[in-house]
Amino acid sequence: METLRDILDAAAAGRFPPADGATTVLPQPSPRDAGVLSFTAHTVVFTDEDPEWVYETLRAVDSDPLAASMSPRFLTALLERTGRTAETIDAVLVGDPLPGEPSCALREIDDPAHPRIAYARRRRDGVRAWAADGGVLALGRGVAGRLEVSVEVDAGARHRGLGRQLVTAARQLAGEPLWAQVAPGNARALRVFQAAGYRPVGAELLLQRGTPL
Repeated sequence: METLRDILDAAAAGRFPPADGATTVLPQPSPRDAGVLSFTAHTVVFTDEDPEWVYETLRAVDSDPLAASMSPRFLTALLERTGRTAETIDAVLVGDPLPGEPSCALREIDDPAHPRIAYARRRRDGVRAWAADGGVLALGRGVAGRLEVSVEVDAGARHRGLGRQLVTAARQLAGEPLWAQVAPGNARALRVFQAAGYRPVGAELLLQRGTPL
């Protein structure tokens, strides 16, 4: 059986599910990770709920079938069914690993009280973080074990190219395809990731256990 990780690895290599308007329902890759991942005209719902319930609920959504899996009605029903919460639908991007050394000086840190590190550790395993002058970069294993990046740039260090340096450095540290989730409304961050060579591959809503922090 094809797994979510199989689909993610293929997408990172430029091979996507067929654009056939279908929805694939797969088991959760872990108790933590459940959600909806939408590619071009194909959606993957990863949940331990009954697949037939997913398909029946999608058929009942009054919308364009191609949009049903990301419609508010379906997502609300899925959240209520699972008893989970969610924050936002994110754009999902992936970048290939890069050779060479980061252009900015990085110092690895292990401060569980740092807000960016604490946030990453609630959503990822094996988190490592580095501090730069004016920013923080974190890597960790997220959905289906994929390697994910998050960055934070201090207000006083913005508009100087540091964000692009950090997300480029992340590709140099990764050694494998590196995934990023960015809120679509955060156009500045989207531009930074794309300028650093990350490619948009889809959209994603993660279902979180408990109240999001």
